[in-house]
Amino acid sequence: MMSLFRRLWKNNRGNALLIAGAALPMIVACAGLASDTIQWTLWKRQLQRAADSAAIAGVYDRQAANGSTSTVSATVSHDLTLNDHTWMSLVSGYPVIQYDANCPVSSGASSMSNRVCVTLAVQQSLPFSSLFMSAAPTITATATAANINTGTACIEALETSASTPGITNNGNTTVNAPTCILFSNSPSTNSASAGGSSLVTAKAIAAVGGISQSNNWHVQSYIPYSPALSDPFSNVTPDPSQMHCTSAAADKNTDWAAMKTAGINCFSSMSSQPHDTINVPADFGPIYINGGNVTLKGTFNCTGCTIVLTNSSTASNATIGTFGANAQASTNITAPSSGCNLGDAGCFKGIAIYQDRRASASTNTVNGGSSNVVQGAVYFPKSVLQINGTGTAVSLCSMWIAKDVQLIGTSSIAISSPDDAACSGSGMPSNSTVMVRLVA
Repeated sequence: MMSLFRRLWKNNRGNALLIAGAALPMIVACAGLASDTIQWTLWKRQLQRAADSAAIAGVYDRQAANGSTSTVSATVSHDLTLNDHTWMSLVSGYPVIQYDANCPVSSGASSMSNRVCVTLAVQQSLPFSSLFMSAAPTITATATAANINTGTACIEALETSASTPGITNNGNTTVNAPTCILFSNSPSTNSASAGGSSLVTAKAIAAVGGISQSNNWHVQSYIPYSPALSDPFSNVTPDPSQMHCTSAAADKNTDWAAMKTAGINCFSSMSSQPHDTINVPADFGPIYINGGNVTLKGTFNCTGCTIVLTNSSTASNATIGTFGANAQASTNITAPSSGCNLGDAGCFKGIAIYQDRRASASTNTVNGGSSNVVQGAVYFPKSVLQINGTGTAVSLCSMWIAKDVQLIGTSSIAISSPDDAACSGSGMPSNSTVMVRLVA
């Protein structure tokens, strides 16, 4: 018997089995820890995704409520019912929702608004680690979202129909607006379309809906699915009591100085033929067009005035005229930049051309020509603004706002942002665009 044990002791063939047996607990432990780590990572990722989505939903809620936080909690809770896929109940006291200064970010806070922080926590035992832990670990995730100011919109389409793109570029149109954002409120899958040989240079193209990438867009960024941009002139409405009308039309024969002295500022229509020149005295103020059209084929010069297409009638269906400047026209308008506050009766500060929002669906045209310089906003809230024809349409320190904006033909347009230093004092309001993004 002793000899048998001596032979076994000296035999090397069983060493591998002994070593494997000794190492088996470590192998099982490593496999258990690996499994727990994978499970923990999955839960953490799912919880972080839920927090991200909830924070973004909270910002959209504040955006819609003009910054109010009264319904954010309900919105976050509803979002979690849709996007919390951890299958685990949140720890009591969660979600924790905080706002603004209580949502610290490392940098750029001054360009952010409507910040919302959402913190979530779950507690769940892990299969292997629970053998050695007295309590299940707590997994937390925190997300911060905010509105980010992305710049000023120089072209804005107020279109809200999903069947219409809002902004359209075709033909050989050239747009040079390197500091501006083109924005479409259309929820269409392609809210701003570009085709033909058009070339649009801008800071960004943004929209409520989607935007198809195109070689026609030369932009720093695409910003689809953004919060709708408000109408910066929604509180501007013509006041009939400010209109002092004559039944005569305004044309090359109008004695503008005499009209200004007499306080006459309202005409049945306005027109000029090729080679005609209309020079309006500086700071004439609003030029009201009472139900008629403006048709310019010659030269029109006006500093400190606004062409207002409206009607002295207060009827909701009152006739509102259209604006048209053809390829031979040279239209030079500088809007008033001071003297009143937007929203006050008769105040059109920063607006060069204004069409009453009672206007029926129509098309207003600014054709090319040798030069068209417009400083101030061009505003057609219920109609199409079409820039068409040949030549150059130049716009300095301006905003082009219409229900739909169409850039076609071979026209070109250059726009400087109202926020540019060179445009200081233009009188136009800021028309800042925002996007909702995770910031921490």
